[in-house]
Amino acid sequence: MSDDKQAAEDKREALVQITQAVMRLMDAWELNTQQMQALLLLPSNVRARAFQKYRDGKDVLPDDADVLRRASYLLRIADALRTSYPRNPRMSGRWIKQAHRRFGRRSPLSIILEGGEGGMIAVLSELDCTFSWDLTGSKGTTYRPAGNT
Repeated sequence: MSDDKQAAEDKREALVQITQAVMRLMDAWELNTQQMQALLLLPSNVRARAFQKYRDGKDVLPDDADVLRRASYLLRIADALRTSYPRNPRMSGRWIKQAHRRFGRRSPLSIILEGGEGGMIAVLSELDCTFSWDLTGSKGTTYRPAGNT
């Protein structure tokens, strides 16, 4: 097999895995078609049956930088929730829809739907301090005990 064919096959397989992971997440969150379209910045003509093809691995999310970046944010949010609630996988779906004080008594899902990518960043920053730290551009410093300069 040529290198180009192998690279295309590898890319397709990665897209299948990303697509299916995102679909499992959105199903666990019990999102409707319109919410899934909005989260992934998909056109409104992407119907429920297209999402079923995504679930089944018969089709993949568009190979579009905006869509894939949003998918990455969603998966990172899910991973942060898995870390926050390791013993209760259903808590992720509850947390995303529950109103929170830190979001002005709004749900993280509403923050994401209203704020788009900025909303995803706000929610991920709340959940993942390392992501928030990276956003600030901060540089870690090496700890040196007193007297060791």
